[in-house]
Amino acid sequence: MKSTRKITVGLALTTLLVACSTYQPIETPTVITPVKPQVQTKPNYLPPINPLGERTVDDIVQIYGANATRKLNAYFTKAKVSFPPKEITIVALKQERKLELWARDNKEFRLIHTYNIQAASGVAGPKLRLGDKQVPEGIYRIDGLNPNSHYHLSMKLNYPNEFDLLHAEMEGRTEPGSDIFIHGRAVSIGCLAMGDETIEELFILTTQVGAENVKVVITPHDPRISPLTADSAQLPLWTTELYANISREINALSTTVKSAQSMGSPSMLH
Repeated sequence: MKSTRKITVGLALTTLLVACSTYQPIETPTVITPVKPQVQTKPNYLPPINPLGERTVDDIVQIYGANATRKLNAYFTKAKVSFPPKEITIVALKQERKLELWARDNKEFRLIHTYNIQAASGVAGPKLRLGDKQVPEGIYRIDGLNPNSHYHLSMKLNYPNEFDLLHAEMEGRTEPGSDIFIHGRAVSIGCLAMGDETIEELFILTTQVGAENVKVVITPHDPRISPLTADSAQLPLWTTELYANISREINALSTTVKSAQSMGSPSMLH
């Protein structure tokens, strides 16, 4: 009986040992979390810029608009005029080599900023003929914007205007000249060279306001400091009428306006 028990126990132990030696552990499956594909975000789309010579006004707005608008907005904020304004008047003072930017929203005109004129040929007196190198004097409008100017950017004036053409015809002058611009760079023959940064600001502002809402007054000197007089024998008789018109335009801007750049009277601006 005892030997039988020993055999039975031995067989049980042998079976257990064999079972342990052949035990294969159960592998825990690896859980793979699916990764969502990364969405590739495209940068803000910028339309291609046309090469120089083929640029459009829209190209110029895309290239210079943000920087020019930032500077203009600061000028207008200081002057307490809404931006963009409803109308602007540019006053070019030939003798002082200054260009004043005036604007208004729903109120009176205010002086927004004063720029330096980098170059302007000629002397006091109106432009009379092609090739006289004179910067015109009078009251003008913007006739067009040139994004492909040899002088960076340019704004064409409507010289000769009706006043110029009338007196040219009366005097038998058949070629009073043309192609007068406000432009960039610092060289000019008969135009107003303002430098590249300034023309960028004026160009962009004109696109925002509309050329039809821009007036340009060009005067031999500041009539708020000393009256405009046609006292030279070389000046046409009608220059007296011209200077009266110019003085009226400029003085109308300055009558009740306090400059954002000076708390003094307009005569102290320069």
